[in-house]
Amino acid sequence: RHPLATFFHLFFRVSAIITYLFCDWFSNSFVACFVTILLLLSFDFWSVKNVTGRLLVGLRWWNQIDEDGKSHWVFEAKPMPTRAASTEAEARIFWLGLIVCPVIWTVFFFSSLFSLKLKWLALVITGISLQTANLYGYIHCKLGGQKSLS
Repeated sequence: RHPLATFFHLFFRVSAIITYLFCDWFSNSFVACFVTILLLLSFDFWSVKNVTGRLLVGLRWWNQIDEDGKSHWVFEAKPMPTRAASTEAEARIFWLGLIVCPVIWTVFFFSSLFSLKLKWLALVITGISLQTANLYGYIHCKLGGQKSLS
């Protein structure tokens, strides 16, 4: 069981969304709001990619560049013969957070685009990019990791 990893998997994601929604209420500084949300999104990306994916579902991905300058995605999956009920619950929380949050950021994209709040568009696109990269990596890991996770 990994309750701390489960907590932080959702904490950074939900904190970034809540901060995006309510930051104007607490601060008049666009820069402070932008940097705070960007830091939360970065913490989320790093923690999901490097910690919670490995602990909660046994998956890991990364991108490496060879000597020729070509980019290669590497996907790993840890074989899970049997899972406890708590592990299944953690895996469901992991996948739910991984799928729902990019959808929310996509809604924010259209909302900021149609309400002409264009200064927020760069931040929303960053949120979509970071969370979609994690989703893409973990879907590829789930569908067939190329290597075994040690």
